[in-house]
Amino acid sequence: VCIHRVRSCSSIRFIKSKYMCVFDKSALKFSHQQRLFRTSAVSCGQIVQFKLSDIGEGITEVTVKEWYIKEGDSVSQFDSICEVQSDKASVTITSRYDGVIRKLHYSIDDIAFVGKPLVDIEIDASKGVAPEEDVVETPPMSHEEHTHQEIKGHKTLATPAVRRLAMENNIKLSEVVGTGKDNRILKEDILNYLAKQTGAILPPSPKAEIVPPLRKTETVPAAPKDKARKIPVPVSRPIAFSGKDKTEPVTGFQKAMVKTMSAALKIPHFGYCDEIDLTQLVQLREELKPLAELRGVKLSFMPFFIKAASLGLLQYPILNASLDENCQNVTYKASHNIGVAMDTEQGLIVPNVKNVQVCSVFDIAVELNRLQSLGSAGQLGTSDLTGGTFTLSNIGTIGGTYAKPVILPPEVAIGALGKIQVLPRFNGKGEVFKAQIMNVSWSADHRIIDGATMARFSNLWKSYLENPASMLLDLK
Repeated sequence: VCIHRVRSCSSIRFIKSKYMCVFDKSALKFSHQQRLFRTSAVSCGQIVQFKLSDIGEGITEVTVKEWYIKEGDSVSQFDSICEVQSDKASVTITSRYDGVIRKLHYSIDDIAFVGKPLVDIEIDASKGVAPEEDVVETPPMSHEEHTHQEIKGHKTLATPAVRRLAMENNIKLSEVVGTGKDNRILKEDILNYLAKQTGAILPPSPKAEIVPPLRKTETVPAAPKDKARKIPVPVSRPIAFSGKDKTEPVTGFQKAMVKTMSAALKIPHFGYCDEIDLTQLVQLREELKPLAELRGVKLSFMPFFIKAASLGLLQYPILNASLDENCQNVTYKASHNIGVAMDTEQGLIVPNVKNVQVCSVFDIAVELNRLQSLGSAGQLGTSDLTGGTFTLSNIGTIGGTYAKPVILPPEVAIGALGKIQVLPRFNGKGEVFKAQIMNVSWSADHRIIDGATMARFSNLWKSYLENPASMLLDLK
């Protein structure tokens, strides 16, 4: 205490009086306790409660899936604290303070509530606490929700999603030139900066260099011969028979499915099925696969299915609409945000490819690769899972030919795609040939969509896929 007073005070008389006061009888009795108190007051600073801010979409509670920190760890602004999972998506929570973690209010798999403390952080009391909301990685955000970071005296504007992308690629935001409003850094700015630094392959822009087709002398990988029929293999799991029933709460994506399907039961479904001859499309994909691989993209059939659906929606916009709860107004969606149902370890999720109407088949393939990678890792954001206007479910990747898909409100139509089978068919001359056949099952909201409209849309979609060259006339 004496040394502290000598260093901090300039008056010798003041030091002496304080020195004498310390050795007062009452102070002497609690001298050890008083010294500990003084030490903690100087080194600890102020404890603030980091609260879980509003994630949006009406979410009031989330499940804590993983902690990236523990008690006693030091954190800085925008450092990842934990990952939480709502009934819509997984979200990464980042810190808005520089300090030391003193308490975790939840354990793994606990339910955390919006507005309640998440962790206690000890910060330097001299710096104070900024009156801002907690930072959450949930793009897109409104202009009032954007965050900023002080770097060398100036503000760098960027959404948390952009900051996370920069952090994952070890990019300093101060080195990136923002092209958005008020020099805000956009996702494209990060990708362009990364491309200049690493030479990474990005989705082609209108000025992108086009990879020339392979020469005739170069061999294209031959189409695989008839694959051996896959035999389902049971998952090897330890069998634990306790003889007792087990009750578990409905959480996460399962909880979202309960809510969505309960709302879907209010929709009168209309079903329509057909078969598609994909023989020409299979050949076209085999020719384009090597070109896509040169660009670092895996090309499946789904980009063709999605683009053909978008071309069909341009002719039948009622299938890309929504009906209000009172069934008084129909909203025709300008964007074709086509969802793709995915089977993941977390359950069924339906991310969507945004603005398909202005995307090429290759652009759609790039986005699908991104969504599939994030879906497998359980890292899809809220923006990836919301805003869908039309859905395709490729159940054929698992098995089956026909299905009865359930519409995802507020959408009004959905299609389920079966597996591609090699089956005998007749051509125009009555000759038998080997055809690549896929079955499709449509469901539509019969309150605003009649059977004839659904059938005409299906026929147009079918014609695009059976004659893929015809899509060139309508591609933009």
